[in-house]
Amino acid sequence: MEKLDFSKEEQARLVAQIQSHFHDEFDLELGRFEAEGIAAFFSNVLGPQFYNRGLHDAQAVLANQIDLFNDAVYQLERASKT
Repeated sequence: MEKLDFSKEEQARLVAQIQSHFHDEFDLELGRFEAEGIAAFFSNVLGPQFYNRGLHDAQAVLANQIDLFNDAVYQLERASKT
């Protein structure tokens, strides 16, 4: 999996969310570098798991849609007169 590159705005928003969460939940004040480190850690550890789950879910949706399409095509078949 490729490394995720976030824009400066996205990175700043993630850092702010992490800082807010740690403050609200654990009463901890995190600096920008600590919050960026936490984001990188979870991205590396959890990111592939969520990514793979997303692929699995997308594949299941696609398989279901293909089944529906195949059923619709089957219903269009006409009986032969033999």
